[in-house]
Amino acid sequence: MGEIQLIGRAASPGLAIGPVAMLTAAVAGRIASEDPAQEAAALRAAIEGARGEVAGLIKTIQGEAAEILEFQAAMLEDEALADAAYEVISTGISADHAWRQALDAEIAGYRTAEDEYFRARAVDIVDIRDRVLAHLGGVDTVAGIAGGSIVAADDLTPSVFLATDWSQGGAIALASGSPSSHVAMLARARGAPMVVGLGPLSWKGQPPALALVDGDAGRVIFDPEPETVRLFERRMTAARTALAAAEAASLAPAFVADGRRIAVLLNVAAPEDLANLDPAICDGIGLVRTEFLFETSHGLPDEETQYRVYRDILVWAQGKPVTIRTLDAGGDKPIAGVTVDGESNPFLGLRGIRLSLARPEVFRVQLRALCRAAVHGTLKVMLPMVAVPSEFDRANEMLGAEFAALHAKGIACVRPPLGIMVEIPAAALRAVDFAAAFYSIGSNDLTQYTMAAARDIGAVADLNDTGNPAVLALIEATVEAGLKRGVEVSLCGDAAADTNLTRALLATGLTTLSVSPIAVARLKAAIAKVDA
Repeated sequence: MGEIQLIGRAASPGLAIGPVAMLTAAVAGRIASEDPAQEAAALRAAIEGARGEVAGLIKTIQGEAAEILEFQAAMLEDEALADAAYEVISTGISADHAWRQALDAEIAGYRTAEDEYFRARAVDIVDIRDRVLAHLGGVDTVAGIAGGSIVAADDLTPSVFLATDWSQGGAIALASGSPSSHVAMLARARGAPMVVGLGPLSWKGQPPALALVDGDAGRVIFDPEPETVRLFERRMTAARTALAAAEAASLAPAFVADGRRIAVLLNVAAPEDLANLDPAICDGIGLVRTEFLFETSHGLPDEETQYRVYRDILVWAQGKPVTIRTLDAGGDKPIAGVTVDGESNPFLGLRGIRLSLARPEVFRVQLRALCRAAVHGTLKVMLPMVAVPSEFDRANEMLGAEFAALHAKGIACVRPPLGIMVEIPAAALRAVDFAAAFYSIGSNDLTQYTMAAARDIGAVADLNDTGNPAVLALIEATVEAGLKRGVEVSLCGDAAADTNLTRALLATGLTTLSVSPIAVARLKAAIAKVDA
């Protein structure tokens, strides 16, 4: 057979060439016993093994990646998850067939749920299913993924991605999936090229041995001809040269072609993101996500724990502005002891600032820690998911009260400026009504809520597009509100790192973009190519 070219959707930029590692959920070689008691024991052992693996993986990561796996850990600890499987085993069905049957029914329920939160979590249940099946069959699918491989599959689960070594290169080619999925976000953060939506990966005869992945154009070539490989390798060499030049220039400020200065800030999911980074790479930190402090395995952090983390980040910034977002729990980020269980639609429920105002005992601890940390640098505090001015006003009053209480006790503190994250269309349309010190646009949720298209559902991935004129119009409206009020407007969502959108975003009047550290060099290079 000749080379096979497939076109999908670009999910993570970059070029890669390597051997194909085909992933399958099949479990090979398991011989079932005829004793239901032994089969039930085998399933219990497999679930325990899977739980231990996930717990071990959580210990090695931080931030959003850990949050994704916290959900899986909680599910594996829920004994009710396996009740249906044990019931089927008691009738004489093998453990692997019983588990697959039970979890497939669970997955189907998640995928067809009216609640967007549950639909987005279907891939996590798939992850749990396959991990337990692998334990039952003694199969380690991740062990078969050599460094530098092109991982081809129908879809890829977060835990498989996180357990794979991407330091030697490699890429991802998926039959389904979404550019806005959790795995796509992880791939962009790790610099792994990724293409989704390629359609069925079915082969007549032998699976392909080699693949080329173009994460910029959304194209994958399986079993390429020698000339195709030669031309692609030439492109990779040119791309590496360009990236090296961009990285060498990444310590310099960013300017568009006409000389206009664009501030490039960092998104930080955990303090580890700053390790070995030179503060000169950025103009400050545009977003520090604080959810990592509240991971369920750690419990609710006290004031001193939060203060030390915030202080260390401010010290790293060496006086440059640092924007720390207050707890953004709820939606797809449940936190034990804080979020509400059983909401009919968590994405439209008690999340972000709504949840903080409903849990003042948790919110006030964070506000005190932030006021204390503010003495160590230039701190700005941002409220997530603000919809109406009264939410900002209530939070502002609480911040003032906690600052006054600290000051009255003689504790060193500073009252930081308070801004809002603009990620709800209502806030974008009426941003001028808020007394916020600054606006930061969260493009992920703003796009999701504007287009009514979930980030993690491949079937509506085409609609989840920040480049849609309706979304760009809301961004432009927020910029205009900032100009009218004389306050800064930045964008800190995934769209800021999409260099295909750089020109359109700057055309809205934005002059500040915030991205993950790995995206800084590419973004600055893209900014330099934008003319007046």
